[in-house]
Amino acid sequence: MAFEKFKKMFGSKDEFSGDEYLEIDLNQEKKENKVSVKLFNLNDYEDSTQILNALREGYTIAVIDIRILKKKDPIELKRAISKIKKTADALEGAIAGFGENIIVVTPSFAKIEKHVPKEKSEGRKLMDDY
Repeated sequence: MAFEKFKKMFGSKDEFSGDEYLEIDLNQEKKENKVSVKLFNLNDYEDSTQILNALREGYTIAVIDIRILKKKDPIELKRAISKIKKTADALEGAIAGFGENIIVVTPSFAKIEKHVPKEKSEGRKLMDDY
């Protein structure tokens, strides 16, 4: 009975027949998460907040240039990197230096492989033994 009142309010009886239905595609609403690589300049300690917010989104790989803060204030640089490292650890991400002025921070699904090159002198010793 109540349903009949709704039918009258929203339209005629012909518009609402029991055989009609609406098909919903559940995959349509699925949002595709893409990984983004964002470049940051760490000019002062407050810039670390912007980096942390991007990392907390979960799909950001941060490439951070620390050159300016390194020259300006090494103590602030150490504080900022420590803060970023703690957040990366909490998010189960990884952090690594790339050269002297670049730091890379990844979320939990990405892994940073640290490849340590062998010293050339070891290779010479091995070859000299033959």
